[in-house]
Amino acid sequence: MAEDGKLTDIFDTGDIFANRELVRVGHVPELDRVVGRDEEIRSVGSALAAATEGGPPETTIIYGKTGTGKSLVSRCVTRQASRRAASNGAALKYAYVDCSDYQTETQASRELARELNEHLDADASIPQTGLSAVDYRDITWDLLSEYAVDSLVVILDEIDKLENEDLLRSLSRARESGKSNTFIGVICISNKIEYRERLNERVDSSLQDNELVFDPYGATQLRAILENRKDAFKPGVLSDEVIPKTAALAAREHGDARKAVETFYEAGRLAEKNGDGQVTEAHVDEAITQAEVNRFHRLVSGQTPHVKFILRALAALTASEEKKQFRTAKIYDLYTTIATQEGSDPLSHDRVRRLLKEQAFLGITESEHTGGGDREGSYLVHRLMRDPDIVFNALNADRGP
Repeated sequence: MAEDGKLTDIFDTGDIFANRELVRVGHVPELDRVVGRDEEIRSVGSALAAATEGGPPETTIIYGKTGTGKSLVSRCVTRQASRRAASNGAALKYAYVDCSDYQTETQASRELARELNEHLDADASIPQTGLSAVDYRDITWDLLSEYAVDSLVVILDEIDKLENEDLLRSLSRARESGKSNTFIGVICISNKIEYRERLNERVDSSLQDNELVFDPYGATQLRAILENRKDAFKPGVLSDEVIPKTAALAAREHGDARKAVETFYEAGRLAEKNGDGQVTEAHVDEAITQAEVNRFHRLVSGQTPHVKFILRALAALTASEEKKQFRTAKIYDLYTTIATQEGSDPLSHDRVRRLLKEQAFLGITESEHTGGGDREGSYLVHRLMRDPDIVFNALNADRGP
């Protein structure tokens, strides 16, 4: 509210960002902005080279942890290949399907048809429901024929999430089976290095031997990635330590470029929200903490109220006592107090013990048997695997306003 009682501009974007799209997760930049993956770019480009002249693209399987540039390189290179083909007088089209969102054969086949329809600027009717996977693929074959597409590249991201191999088999054998005259290649992206070993022999035999592994980024590469996107911010806004610190922390923790860019963006948002004129190291620290809170919140948001009471009890003990491992009985005593204060009847001691072991399976806690000497014997102790402040913040956020 302004001093004169009138609202300030509620749509003011502040003085931090010049082009925030450059640091938004999911943004597919131009190929010259993709750094630290030169060899991988050349390998994917080589697999698509023939298609830029109307020939067959090679099917490629790409492995690597999350945030190593698999999807980014695949999409950027494929888009560039499509442009090169157009300049050569050939028609190379592509479609991107995220199999973590479209896990059934029918859903993925529908998304394939939709993507192709959009890239062709066609107006085919693709209903949300009512058709089988085969029907949706028939729409794809018809589009390829109607628009005289020479080559099609289908990117199946997180392909290991697909319920079966029928879509991949159909794509790899479409030309051989007479379904389409278009040359079709598939870029299969997976976080699981053993993905190909799980394919049946018939599907595996139809794939070429192009396999790439994307390693996690190092600090130098992550720094180059962030430097390459710093024009997302207005001149003079970034303090000198922001990019080196963000890159170093990301390299130490995970080597995940996606998370590094997300931290970069969130640090800017925090500065913008606070009305600060510069993005500093403190904003980076706060962004990383908030990201951890958000991840933990997503992990526990679907848990029952009693699991949250148990985690609150363990976090309180961890924050207040020097030792970090606690017996079930001690956690149970504080849990019963919290549950009662929240108006719930406490669960049994045995049930709480089992719930604590379930949290260990999820990586939220760690449980182990320890010896208590001749008098006590062996007993179970539990340790919180997160900073208690992160747990408190996530659990408080889950309560809502």
